[in-house]
Amino acid sequence: MTDPLQRIAAALERLRPGPAAAPDFDAAGAFVWHADPDRLDPVTRVSRIDVGLLVGIDRSRDTLMANTERFARGLPANNALLWGARGMGKSSLVKAIHGKLHAEYPHLKIIEIQREDLPSIGRLLHLLRHASQRFVLFCDDLSFSHDDSHYKSLKAVLDGGIEGRPENVILYATSNRRHLMPRDMIENERATAITPGEAVEEKVSLSDRFGLWLGFHPCDQDQYLAMIRGYVDAHGIEIDDATLRAEAIEWQATRGSRSGRVAWQYFTDLAGRRGVRPQP
Repeated sequence: MTDPLQRIAAALERLRPGPAAAPDFDAAGAFVWHADPDRLDPVTRVSRIDVGLLVGIDRSRDTLMANTERFARGLPANNALLWGARGMGKSSLVKAIHGKLHAEYPHLKIIEIQREDLPSIGRLLHLLRHASQRFVLFCDDLSFSHDDSHYKSLKAVLDGGIEGRPENVILYATSNRRHLMPRDMIENERATAITPGEAVEEKVSLSDRFGLWLGFHPCDQDQYLAMIRGYVDAHGIEIDDATLRAEAIEWQATRGSRSGRVAWQYFTDLAGRRGVRPQP
C-alpha cells in the first residue's frame, strides 16, 4: 500500500506549476515579470516621457545613457543604483533612456520586476540566459527592512552565483536610500548583534555591488520652472512666463515641496484646464 505521505507529495507535484515557457521577446520592447505562476507579460505601450524633457539631472542622464548604450552594443557595462530625492526622475530616466535607445537597438529590452518577486529572480535569469536579446532588469523603489531576506535573492543578478550573471542581463534599481535600508535599522543591527560589523556589512555592502551610483538631489526653483516650461513647449501650450511662474510657484507652495514630480503634476493640471491631452 502506498504511503499516504507519498501520495500527498505526488499530488502536490502534479499541482505545482511547470516551468515558464520561453516568451516571444519580439512581441514588445518592454515586459513585466510576474511570479506564481512565472510569466513575462509584454507591455506594448510604456508610460514614459522623452529623455530631453528631464531637466536638472544632466550628469546622471549622460552617465546612464552611455552605460546603457555600451550594454546594448554588447560591451561591458555596470549595474546601476539611482538613489536620492523623491520625484526627481529616477524611474523616469531609466524608462526614457530605454525608449530612446530601443529605437536604434531593437534587441534591447527592459523588464520590470517588483521587489516582492525578487525571490524568483533566479528563474527569470534562467529564461533570459540563452536569449539573443539584451535585457535591462528594472526594479523601482528598492529598499529593505532589517528583517527582510529578499536582498539575498538580489545577489543572484548582482554577483551571479556559481553560473555568473548572464552576459545579456544588467540591473537598474531606484531607491530613496543610498544603502537600501534605513539608517536607524543599520544602527539597531550594530547595537543588538553579537558581531555588529558582520551583521551590518552584508546588508550595507549590497549597494557596493552596483558599479554605478547616481545621486538625485532636490531641484532649485529655476530648474523646477524649466521643467514645466519644457513640458509646456513640447505639448504646444501657450502661456506667458509671468503667468506660468506665478501659478507654478503657488502650486509648489500648496504641495510643500519642489520636484520633477510636482512640476509634472502642475503641468497636468494646466493641460487639463487648456484642454490638451499629454502624450506619454
